[in-house]
Amino acid sequence: MDELQFIQQIDQHQHILHKICRLYRDSKEDREDLFQEMVLQLWKAAPSFEGRSKFSTWMYRIALSTALLDFRKKRPPVFYPEILPDRPEHQPEQSMEAEQLMEALKKLEDADKALITLYLEDLSYQEIAEITGISENYVGVKLNRIKVKLQKWTS
Repeated sequence: MDELQFIQQIDQHQHILHKICRLYRDSKEDREDLFQEMVLQLWKAAPSFEGRSKFSTWMYRIALSTALLDFRKKRPPVFYPEILPDRPEHQPEQSMEAEQLMEALKKLEDADKALITLYLEDLSYQEIAEITGISENYVGVKLNRIKVKLQKWTS
């Protein structure tokens, strides 16, 4: 994959990275940092992409790994002024239900966040299993448990 192909793929699938950033980071600055780190890790790993799976599947695997590893790193607290907007101006407002779901998703454990994010992207159990490294049956079991939690938290 050359640089132009990589940029086109990232541009086409950047919504995946934004969703993961929103799930694992609260502030705009942290989301931007995570986004850059995920793109850097994807670029470093690009020579290993052989096209045996969809680009988006490969991208999820690397982006989630980066988010989870980066999430566990201890960092000194950074404080930002409160007047900075939380979202870019061009980003459409989300419905109250979508915001409620996002808040419930943030309460999940990191591994559960990854599973439900992939599920909400309409990936098959097989694709989720491939990305996360767990069996298809266990994906189903875990997703059912996560759905019960989310229903309880959003009702």
